[in-house]
Amino acid sequence: MSTAQATLELAQALIRLPSVTPDDQGCCGLIASRLAPLGFVCEPMVFGDVTNLWAVREGGSPGPTVVLAGHTDVVPTGPLDRWTHAPFSADLAEGFLWGRGASDMKSSLAAMVVAVEAFCVEQPRFSGRIAFLITSDEEGPAIDGTVQVLRTLAHRGEPLNYCIIGEPTSSQALGDTIKNGRRGSLSGKLRVFGKQGHIAYPHLAENPIHRFAPALAELAAVVWDDGNQYFPATSWQVSNLKSGTGAGNVIPGVLEADFNFRFATVSTPEALRQRLEAVLHRHDLRFEIDWNLGGDPYLTPAGTLCEVMQTAIRSVTGMQAELSTTGGTSDGRFIAKHCREVIEFGPPNATIHQIDERIALVDLEPLADIYLAALRGLLPSRSA
Repeated sequence: MSTAQATLELAQALIRLPSVTPDDQGCCGLIASRLAPLGFVCEPMVFGDVTNLWAVREGGSPGPTVVLAGHTDVVPTGPLDRWTHAPFSADLAEGFLWGRGASDMKSSLAAMVVAVEAFCVEQPRFSGRIAFLITSDEEGPAIDGTVQVLRTLAHRGEPLNYCIIGEPTSSQALGDTIKNGRRGSLSGKLRVFGKQGHIAYPHLAENPIHRFAPALAELAAVVWDDGNQYFPATSWQVSNLKSGTGAGNVIPGVLEADFNFRFATVSTPEALRQRLEAVLHRHDLRFEIDWNLGGDPYLTPAGTLCEVMQTAIRSVTGMQAELSTTGGTSDGRFIAKHCREVIEFGPPNATIHQIDERIALVDLEPLADIYLAALRGLLPSRSA
């Protein structure tokens, strides 16, 4: 069976398991059943409602540990009657594989497994280790997933050298983009306090909307940093602004604002907090903020892993992949704290989290061959 057909069949089997976060629905077990015959030691790690899998195939020393990482959980389907094909049917139609998780990211998981199967057949003696780090808690709060597995591995002193995460990174065509980092995410819920009163007697009240407006204008104009060669400048955006009692003749007593920083490695959460609060203090506002750090930024500069993956993509597709740090957060923010080089690569992301999520078969077919070429580049033969 070709790697393309094997990838398709395993992807279909995974999609048919309705693993809405954090319910794994047997996906990790299915993957383990494919890895165990190859000599992998498969270790389920369950934390709370989350199923994780750590699986390792020993080669020989010395050599790096190459981690293939991903998640089995998917986001909810949304209205079922709006799907052209049922979200867990894994139908093949019009040149696509349809279903929730087809792009994000069960096709990548299937391709990684098939690539490792092929690699272990062609190169049974290699220097280093291959490992899988799979979780069912990436689309959710990400509390009992990858971060817990990494905590366990760190306690054991497990070495992690290179990590490829199967996130859907391609933009227009398979192989055009590799994520070699991600921006950090820092959110805040701001409450600005005034004094409620009758709208006809503003001198007896204090309008928090009016008080906040000049500070908002200043914050929107701040240049937080200039980014660097890998990251765009840090951005600050207000996502929700709420005030009022529901009555048209009442000056409200509180204004609430939700905001978010997407920040580069040239800024820190602490510095951003301090700079924002300094603006609010300068405008003499009475306020409180609930801060939430969703994730630190991470960056893998151009080097061994980036070059190996670019070469692998070029050898299979002819595409020269660009390095990018755009997009949201991923489990890379956790893995990068334990692994020296982390990148993300996977299929086009045009339909992820959407109704009618799907992957073109022409994009699915080469995926295993790309991961296989990357393994060849990272894990030399012991006979060489």
